[in-house]
Amino acid sequence: MNQANPLKGVHIEYHILQSFPVSCLNRDDVGAPKTAVVGGVTRARVSSQCWKRQVRLALHELGVTHGSRTKLISHLIADACKTKGATDEQAKACGDKFEQIFIKKKDEKKPKKAKEGKESEEINYQNSAQEKTDTLLFLSPRETAAIAEAFAAKDFTPEEVIREKDVKKQAKEAAKLLGAFYNTSDALDIALFGRMVAQAAELNVEAASAFSHAISTHKVSNEVEFFTALDDVQKEPGAAHMGSLEFNSATYYRYISLDLGQLSQTLVGQDLPEAVEAFTKALFLAIPAARQTTQSGASPWEFAKILVRKGQRLQVPFETPVKSKEGGFLQPSKDALSAYLTSKEKLVGSLFGKIAEYTWGEDENFSIDNLIAELKSHAVGSRYA
Repeated sequence: MNQANPLKGVHIEYHILQSFPVSCLNRDDVGAPKTAVVGGVTRARVSSQCWKRQVRLALHELGVTHGSRTKLISHLIADACKTKGATDEQAKACGDKFEQIFIKKKDEKKPKKAKEGKESEEINYQNSAQEKTDTLLFLSPRETAAIAEAFAAKDFTPEEVIREKDVKKQAKEAAKLLGAFYNTSDALDIALFGRMVAQAAELNVEAASAFSHAISTHKVSNEVEFFTALDDVQKEPGAAHMGSLEFNSATYYRYISLDLGQLSQTLVGQDLPEAVEAFTKALFLAIPAARQTTQSGASPWEFAKILVRKGQRLQVPFETPVKSKEGGFLQPSKDALSAYLTSKEKLVGSLFGKIAEYTWGEDENFSIDNLIAELKSHAVGSRYA
C-alpha cells in the first residue's frame, strides 16, 4: 500500500526583484532585448526558458546529479556501452538503434549524396546535431546506464534488445527498458523541469517547478548603442567597423514556484532538503548569459518574498507599472509587491494556505544561507503528516 505524500500541495513560491543596469539579458530574433506589453505599456522581458537554462547550468556547477538533454542520443548511449565493454563498432550500432526510435534525420526521404572521397568514419558532433530533427531527449545517468546494461546483456546486439520493426512498438520496448524508473528520476534537473517523450508517454515526468517570464515592474523603452571598432594594423584614419546594439535597464520581477509534493514524488522522497537547497542556490546564482562580456549584467537579487503555501499558486502581475521614486524603481517595486501579497492573503482568507513567509534583502543578519536553512526545514514531510 502506497504511503500518502505528506507534502502534496505544498509549494515554495519565490517572488524576486532583481535590478540590472545597461544590459541585453535575453535577445529576440533581431538581437534586441525581449519585451512584452503588460498593463498597456511596454516592459522589458526575460523568457522563462532563458532563465531556466541558466538555472540548469548553475545546478551542474553545484555538483548535483543531472541529466543530459540532447538530440545526440547515439553518442550518449555509445559512450555508456563502451564503459560496459563494447567495441567502438558495437557501441555505435547500439547507440544508433536506440536513437532512431526518438530522433529522425532531416530530409530523411531525400538523403544528400556524399561527395566521392569525402566519406569519413570520424563523428562530427556539430554536423550530426544539425542533420537531426528538433526533438531532444532528456536522460538521467541511471537511465543511460540501464540502457547500456540491456545492450550488454545481449552481447551488444541491438536487434536482440529492440526487436520490433514498427517505430511505435520500438518506443514501447525502449520504455520497458526503463520501466523501473517511470515517473521518477535520479537527475534533479529532470525532476525540476520535467520531461515529455511524445513516442513513449510512460517516460513523461511532471515538472516540479514553474517559471514565469521575468518582466520589468515599470515601463521600459529600448535604447540603441552605436559603436565603432578600430583596426590595429590599418594606417588610414577611421573606423574599421561600425554597428549598433539595443539595450535597456530595468528592475525585474521573477516568479518561481516549487511543488514540494511533486518533487518528493519524482525523487521518491530522497534528498529532498538537499534538492531544495540546490534549487534555491541556483535561482540565486543564475544570470542570463547574453552579452555578458560587453554589458556585464551581473546583478544579484535585491529583494525577495518567499512563501510556503498549500493554496492556489499566486503570481504578482504588476499590471499597473510602478513610478520611479527618489531616482529608482526598486523601492516602489518592493512596496507594490508586499502590498499585493498582503492584500491577496486577506482577500483569499483560509484558501490562501500560508504555512510560512520569509523576507530576504532587508535584514542583513538574514543571509541567503539563513533563508535556505529555513526552506530546507519545510522539505521534511513529517511536518505536514
